[in-house]
Amino acid sequence: MFFYEKYSTQGIGFQGDKNDVCAAHTFFTGGNFLCYHKNGIFMIFTGNSRKGSVMTAPNPVAFHIFGIDIRWYGILIATGFILAIIISYYRAPKHGIASEHVLDLAIWMIPISIIGARAYYVLFSWDLYRDNPISAFDIRAGGLAIHGGLIAGILTAYFVCRHYKIRMIEMMDTVFPTVALAQAIGRWGNFFNSEAHGGPTNLPWGIIVDGQKVHPTFLYESIWCFLLFLFLIWLDKRRKFPGQISCCYGMLYSFERGLVEQLRTDSLMIGPFKQAQVLSFFVFVFCLIAYIVLNDREKQKSKQIK
Repeated sequence: MFFYEKYSTQGIGFQGDKNDVCAAHTFFTGGNFLCYHKNGIFMIFTGNSRKGSVMTAPNPVAFHIFGIDIRWYGILIATGFILAIIISYYRAPKHGIASEHVLDLAIWMIPISIIGARAYYVLFSWDLYRDNPISAFDIRAGGLAIHGGLIAGILTAYFVCRHYKIRMIEMMDTVFPTVALAQAIGRWGNFFNSEAHGGPTNLPWGIIVDGQKVHPTFLYESIWCFLLFLFLIWLDKRRKFPGQISCCYGMLYSFERGLVEQLRTDSLMIGPFKQAQVLSFFVFVFCLIAYIVLNDREKQKSKQIK
């Protein structure tokens, strides 16, 4: 049911069948709320009406090229990738890495990460593609799992760093802050696709999906990842040991994802458990242990030098 509750401080609204009401137009005249239904029916509600801030997803298609839909989902993900590459390119020398090697990594990592993200999603959502397997290759409408992309990206980085004889831990400290930025931008693609949202809510910042006000979990993660990007950039200037940035990214992103995943209604599952929460738990524990070990190792080195 579509509900215009957001427009009236009196709690007065208009309810009806979604297919009918979605075509309605609304106007605000002084203290009145006027709804014009597609069938020509006018409904006027009195009271101190005010337009709320509830968001609804705009058209997921940005424009067309030769009859092909170019969707905001792809544009936002591409924008995140580009900014991550540019920032990492200029950050690389600080970590003893030639900037050109960031491009070498990007050439391989971007396509492999996308393949990994899609394969991970399809693997845990096979029931959606069982009857039409070819649809598993259509990623324009969404269906990319960040954990799959991260796993594929880290494996790619390992082989690229090995080939160019680069310390992988330095490359990870270079790249991970910008990965958080790319996630912050890419999450808005979920908004345009009306996906990756939470359950019903009455909070003022809820969004309308299928006629229902729900948690904008994409927004929660976008804000968190942007703040995480800023924090990691700040921390990198004060880094105490190689790997500190990577470990902090792993812990802080996993912490947030575990919490936000609880709100989502479209989670990939491992039996009765949400796979993102299970994986986030193990990643958090692994990164915490790695942080302690690497920090202790750096302290031991400092003592030996003294």
